[in-house]
Amino acid sequence: MSTSTPAVTPPLLARLLRLKPIEAITAHSKEQGGDLRRSITLFQLTMIGVGATIGTGIFVILGDAVPKAGPAVVLSFIIAGITAGLTALCYAELASSIPASGSSYSYTYATMGEMVAYIVGCCLVLEYGVAAATTAVGWSQYLNELALDMFGKPIPAAISNPFGVNGGIINLPAVILIFMCCILLIRGASESAKTNAVMVVVKIAVLIMFIAIGVTAFHSSNLHPFMPLGVAGVGAAASNIFFSYIGLDAVSTASEEVENPKRVLPLAILFGLLIVTVLYVLVALIGVGAQPYTEFSGNEAGLAQILRNVTGASWPSVILSMGAIVSIFSVTLVSLYGQTRILFAMARDGMLPKFFAKVHARRGTPVQNTIVLCVLTAIPAALVPLDVLADLVSMGTLVAFTVVSVSVMILRRTRPDMARGFRVPFYPITPILSILFCLYLIIGLPIQTFVLFGVWLTLAIIFYFGYSVRHSALENGRAAGTS
Repeated sequence: MSTSTPAVTPPLLARLLRLKPIEAITAHSKEQGGDLRRSITLFQLTMIGVGATIGTGIFVILGDAVPKAGPAVVLSFIIAGITAGLTALCYAELASSIPASGSSYSYTYATMGEMVAYIVGCCLVLEYGVAAATTAVGWSQYLNELALDMFGKPIPAAISNPFGVNGGIINLPAVILIFMCCILLIRGASESAKTNAVMVVVKIAVLIMFIAIGVTAFHSSNLHPFMPLGVAGVGAAASNIFFSYIGLDAVSTASEEVENPKRVLPLAILFGLLIVTVLYVLVALIGVGAQPYTEFSGNEAGLAQILRNVTGASWPSVILSMGAIVSIFSVTLVSLYGQTRILFAMARDGMLPKFFAKVHARRGTPVQNTIVLCVLTAIPAALVPLDVLADLVSMGTLVAFTVVSVSVMILRRTRPDMARGFRVPFYPITPILSILFCLYLIIGLPIQTFVLFGVWLTLAIIFYFGYSVRHSALENGRAAGTS
């Protein structure tokens, strides 16, 4: 009896803590599903980051965030932006050091071991899958607003709202959007990136139009009282809107499809963050300056309604709704793209069934992976309200961001001489601040989110011990990505 413990426990601990060699992560292996094609440029990758970020976070979420913080929602966006900026620097270093598909999942596998990497991968699956569902719900809301402006009546509630919300049965537009994205992703990464770049240019132009029109109705009196719900309200709103910064992770998921990844990845992350943060803060400031914060509650297509109130005409609202429809389409597209690549990396490592890592010989994309993912994502998009989804995405994103910052510090100690295309400035202060900011925002999330997140992790851990630990590439004496 006394000899059984040493025989069982050490191998189990070794399984949970085993590291995947960085050389194995960055290597290419046709044996395990085929190479993804390197076809994405710096401009396209920057647009992927912007496309994954600017969308529901600014077009829709103001209706939920402003009632929590009042005009101080501007500070909420700044706090979220600072948190994202600190983490972006950590992402840039890791992406330039470990240019592989899988993002923070792959980084964690090299620094903190298999079990932690698996949990991070599950957080990313939650982050991207729920983000795609969230943005699809936001897309449906703006489509409804456009129908109201153009035809005088909205889409019937039964087919445009989640089950049980305002007489809704199924959010059919959200489902349709997800399957349109599915078709585009199956066609190829380059085609998706080019389409996304066009849509991002459109969304930036629409937001600039909002700023230009909204500033004509800006009244400083609308900013008083500036913080009616106190510091707690600012923190709660920042936690709520943080899901919109998922674009940082989406950039690094494209590592294996980018030209010259060690140079392009950190530049795309930093350029994308700069564009996004400036636009977010300006739009939020103009929004709360043009309309009293008490009028934001329940305002689903917030920016379009602000323009209608400011101008007294429907045409600005129509243009903005059209732009939002294009914009949110691109966010959904990139969110789904990011998740397919996370699933691809995890399946290649044996953490998930192998069919998730199969790449179509002609298209160079994980077709089966994409189809299964889109079907599963369409279900919550059709049935679950936006606010619940948004908080879950924020939780998954913040956990992944925290781990990335920890991974930077671990890799600096374990591989100090490793070639890095970018190094985090003011180390170790920057990653420590990133961790603290992420924890601050996590604390601000509602209890319901912690419960749902706990359920998700429990199911994930059951799957790990039932399947992943036995099918791991390292368990079977092979490192994915090596011959």
